[in-house]
Amino acid sequence: MNIKFRALLLYFVHLPTMLLLMIPTTTLSGSYPQAEISNGQITAKIYLPDPVNGYYRSTRFDWSGAIYSLQYKGHEFYGPWVDRIDPNVINWVFQGSEIVSGPCSAMSGPVNEFHIPLGYDQAKPGGTFIKIGVGVLRSTGGTYDRFKPYEVMNSGKWSVRKEKDLIEFTQELDDPNSGYAYLYRKVIKLEKDKPGMVIEHSLKNTGTREINSNVYNHNFIILDKQAPGPDFTFKVPFQIKVTQAPKKELVEIRGSQIVYLKQLSGKDEAVVVFEGFSNEIKDTEIIIENKKAGAGVRITGDRPLLREVLWSIRTVLAIEPYISIDIKQGEVFTWKNIFDYYTL
Repeated sequence: MNIKFRALLLYFVHLPTMLLLMIPTTTLSGSYPQAEISNGQITAKIYLPDPVNGYYRSTRFDWSGAIYSLQYKGHEFYGPWVDRIDPNVINWVFQGSEIVSGPCSAMSGPVNEFHIPLGYDQAKPGGTFIKIGVGVLRSTGGTYDRFKPYEVMNSGKWSVRKEKDLIEFTQELDDPNSGYAYLYRKVIKLEKDKPGMVIEHSLKNTGTREINSNVYNHNFIILDKQAPGPDFTFKVPFQIKVTQAPKKELVEIRGSQIVYLKQLSGKDEAVVVFEGFSNEIKDTEIIIENKKAGAGVRITGDRPLLREVLWSIRTVLAIEPYISIDIKQGEVFTWKNIFDYYTL
């Protein structure tokens, strides 16, 4: 066979693979294990945990229940907030006109992070510790950095059960070296005859050591791809007390509301760390609306707040309500995140 002809033939044979590798990671939703649930009003698309082929295999966020799309009455509430993923990036950065994320932070939708790892302070370099919802990780020594990927030694035993309007994830994990073990269960359920979603969690301590951590839902909200700005309303039921002041030119606090003074663009980053909430469950309510899109979401929980953070850049508005987790040996801790989606 003519050498030039053979080279040309091989080029076209491998062209589809070459093109596939050039596509940004965030556009490849069809190539990862996933599921779809619907209640007739809401349709949600969810990535499944998979240590080999899963969309998310890094070590910051819980692997289960990554909702990359949720649609109601033509409105999209979630989606990718980055342009591409670069393994050389820690957390995320602005690069030219792009927003680039490292593997650890490239998640979407209402996803959990168990903020405090188990056993890291006791682990020697090369030893093991646990990140709940991820697995047994290898310590590299030094201060723990949630934005940096760690080697996953054991992702536990994952199982998935799906029905038309719900999906259940279970992870069983045991690390004899550290003494920590647990049974983690998460159910994402679309409510009957209404545009609502409930995420139910239970965490059973099956190890020999007490589990002390906290967890928050990152709530990566991308409402019809509207940039955070004056068209958004963000309010809570209490008078906001700021513990980390935001940039004055971007947002300001008005009683129980955080008000955007301009539409975020370029390298704008608006961060508000706040309190003012009580231990009452009513203070977990968060209302986010966009008058231009004509849609909104109400988020509530069933556990008292520990901390609350609003983080936003031009592609996403994220609210992080933290709760405490303290579980003695053999005990079970449960909590819920409740979402009501609506049009204005």
